[in-house]
Amino acid sequence: MTLPSERMLPRLFLILLLAVLALAGWQWRDNAPLSANLMELVPGTAPDALELRAEQRMQEPLNREMLVLVGHKDRQQAIAMAQKLGEQWQASGVFEKVKWNLQADLPALRAQLLQGRLAMLSVADRQQLIEHPDAFIQQRVQALFDPFTGFSLVPSQDDWLGLTGRIQNSQPQHGSVQLDIGSGALVADADGKSWVMLRARTAGNAFDMNLPLQVADLLQHSREEAARSDVQLLAASGLLYAASGQRQAAREITWVGGGATVGILLLLLLAFRRWRVLLAFVPVLVGMLFGAVACVALFGQMHVMTLVLGSSLIGVAVDYPLHYLSKSWSLKPWHSWPALRLTLPGLTLSLITSCIGYLALAWTPFPALTQIAVFSAAGLLGAYLSAVCLLPALLKGVDLRPAQWPLRIAEKLLELRESLLKYLRTPVLLALLIAFCVGGLLQLQSKNDIRQWIGTPQQLTDEAQTIARITGYQPTSQFFLVRAANQQELLERLTALSERLDQLVNLEKLQGYLSLNQLVSQPSEQRKVREALSKLPQFWQPLLDLGVPAAALQAELATLQALPTEDIDAALAGPLAEPYRTLWLGPTDDGVAAMVSLQGLNNPTLLRVQALDLPGVELVDRLGELNQVFAATQISAAELKLASCVLIVLVLILPFGFGGALRIVSLPLLAALCSLASLGWLGQPLTLFSLFGLLLVTAISVDYAILMREQIGGAAASLLGTLLAAVTTWLSFGLLAVSSTPAVSNFGLSVSLGLAFSFILAPWAGRQVHIAPITEPAA
Repeated sequence: MTLPSERMLPRLFLILLLAVLALAGWQWRDNAPLSANLMELVPGTAPDALELRAEQRMQEPLNREMLVLVGHKDRQQAIAMAQKLGEQWQASGVFEKVKWNLQADLPALRAQLLQGRLAMLSVADRQQLIEHPDAFIQQRVQALFDPFTGFSLVPSQDDWLGLTGRIQNSQPQHGSVQLDIGSGALVADADGKSWVMLRARTAGNAFDMNLPLQVADLLQHSREEAARSDVQLLAASGLLYAASGQRQAAREITWVGGGATVGILLLLLLAFRRWRVLLAFVPVLVGMLFGAVACVALFGQMHVMTLVLGSSLIGVAVDYPLHYLSKSWSLKPWHSWPALRLTLPGLTLSLITSCIGYLALAWTPFPALTQIAVFSAAGLLGAYLSAVCLLPALLKGVDLRPAQWPLRIAEKLLELRESLLKYLRTPVLLALLIAFCVGGLLQLQSKNDIRQWIGTPQQLTDEAQTIARITGYQPTSQFFLVRAANQQELLERLTALSERLDQLVNLEKLQGYLSLNQLVSQPSEQRKVREALSKLPQFWQPLLDLGVPAAALQAELATLQALPTEDIDAALAGPLAEPYRTLWLGPTDDGVAAMVSLQGLNNPTLLRVQALDLPGVELVDRLGELNQVFAATQISAAELKLASCVLIVLVLILPFGFGGALRIVSLPLLAALCSLASLGWLGQPLTLFSLFGLLLVTAISVDYAILMREQIGGAAASLLGTLLAAVTTWLSFGLLAVSSTPAVSNFGLSVSLGLAFSFILAPWAGRQVHIAPITEPAA
C-alpha cells in the first residue's frame, strides 16, 4: 500500500529542485560566478581605507605585470628577440602595454633636470654645496676637464655648474640592469649571456579567470619560438602563479570529484549488485548543486578553492542513502520506503549534528572557512532532502540482495574487537590511547603561513629567483605608509625614515628602497641650496680659469635663483618620476600620504623597529599580519567547535539520554585528538587547514556514533553501514591528501586520519546488546 506521503514528497521535492535549478541558471546567466582571488579567502585585519588603497597600489604590478628576461650569448640577438616578442605581444591584444626599451623623451628629461636643479639634488650633493663649495667647484672643474666622467643629458653650456649631471648620477640604481644606449634596451650580463628586460602589462589582473591562462599560453608559445633561435626566456609574474593555480584547481576538482565518484559507484555495485542502486548518487549531485547555489547567493561568487574542498562533500552526501541501503543486509525483504522510515530519525539527527558542526566554523573570522562551511551545510541539506524525498521513489520496487562478503567483514571486525576486549579492557585501551596522544602532541609543531595556500611550481619559483639574482631586483611585500598634515611635513618624515633605512642598507640588511624624498627635497632644503648658490661666486674662480665666461655663470646663477620651490606634484610630472609615481597617495582626509617601497629584505622584524618613535610612519606587513591572524583563528575555531559540541549534546539528550549523548560526542573528539597526535608522530605540522580538517571530522563522525548507538538491524549491519560511509568519505578526503597545494593536502590528511580513528572508535558508542536481524512482516 502506497502512503500519501510517498506520492507527495517526491513531487514537492521536484518542485523545489526545479526552483533551485532556475536560480542556478540565473546566477550563471552571464558567466561562471567563480573567483580565483586568494585575498578574498583570507581574514581581514580591517585596514583603513588609505592602507587598503596603498596595499592595492603595491600589489597591482604583481597582479598585472610580467617581467621577462630574454637571454642569448650575443647581445644583439637577445635585443632582436626582445623586440620581436615585444611587437608580437603588443599585437596579441593580451597586453595593454609592452616595453622592451626605454623610449625616453629626451627633451622632457632635460627640461625636468633643468627645472629641478634646486629640488632634486641628493643629500650628499646638497651637503657638499652648502658646507664645502670649494670642493664642489673643484669637482665640476675635473668633470669639465675629463670627457670620460660620464654621459650627461644636458650639455655643459646649459648647466655650467653641473647640477643636472649630479642629479642624473644620483638616481637610485635598479640592480644590475644597465642601459644599452644604441637600442635603448635595459640589459644585464650574467651566466655568460646578455639578458634583455621585457615588461608587459595587462588590462585585467591575475584574479581574472581567463586572462592568466591566456598570458601563460602566450608565454609558452614564445618560449618555444625563442628556443628555436637558441634564446632563453625567464619570466616572473603573479599572472603565471594564478594560471598555475587555476589549472591545478581544475585538475584536483577532476580527480578528487571524479576519483571519488568512480570509487563510490564501484563500491555500490560490488556491495549491492544492482544497477539501479547507482541512483544513490543522485543526492550527491543535488548536494553539490545546493552548496554552489547557496555560496553564490550569500557571497556573490564562489572561490575555486571552495570547489576543490567542496568536491570532497561527495563522500559525505552519499552517506544518507547508504544508511538505509545498508539495512538490506538485515531487512528481508528490503523495500525503500520502509527502510527509510526505520532510519529517518538517525538520518535527521545526523543532518542536524553535521550542520551544527559545519556552521559553527562559519562564524570564525575566516572567509575561506565560512564559504566551505556554507557550501557543505547547504550541500548536506540538499543531499538529505533528496535522499528522504526523492530517492526512495526512484528505488521503489528494487529487490536488493546485497553481497554477503561486506557483512562478513563487519562481523569479523566485531569478533576481533570482542577478542581484544577479553585481553585488554576498555579502561586499559583508553589509557594506552591517551599515552599515544600525549606522545604525539608533545612532538606536534604549529605552522601558520599564507604561502601554504599556493602550490607553487618549482619552475616558477626557480625562474623568479634567477631573475632576482640577475637583475638585483628583489621587491618585498612589506612597505612603509607615511602620513602627514602637508607636503613639507611628509618630506620631513620621509627623510627621517630614510636615515634609518640607509643604516640597514649599509649593514647589508636591506638591498635598497624607493622614497619620494629621493626625488624631491624639502622646501627648507631647497631654500638652503638657493642661499648657498648666492655665495658661490667667491669660489668659482677655477671655472673662470678654465675658460667658462663669467657672464654665463652669472646668467645661470640668476636662472637658478629664479627657479620656483618645487612640490611633490611638480616633481612627479616629469619622466624621471616614473618609478616614484606609485608611491604618491596624494591628499587624504587628514592631509597627505606616501609609501616607501623596499628591496631585498633579509629580516622583516628589523623593519618594525625603524618605525618606532617616527610619527605618521607605519609598517604595512600584510603577510606577517595574516600569519598572526591565522594563529588567532585556530584558537577561535577550536572554541567555536567546543561550543557546537555542547549544542550537539543538548540535541542528542532527548533521543539518547545525557550519558548516551555525551558518549556519542566524546568519541569524535577523541578521534580528533588521536589525529592530532598522529600528525605529531608523522612529523607533520599543525596548520590552520589541518585544524579545520579535524574540526570537520567531529562534525562528520558524530554520524558514525549515532549509527552505532541506534544499531538498527544489529551491530554488524550498523557497523557495515558505518564502514561504507567511512570508505566513501575516505575516497573523497583521502584524495585531497595528495594535493600539491599544501593547504589542501593538510586538510585532506587530517580528515583522513580523523575518519580512520572515528570508525575504529565508533563501536564504543553502542549499547553492548545484540539485536537480531529484522524481518519485515508480509504486506
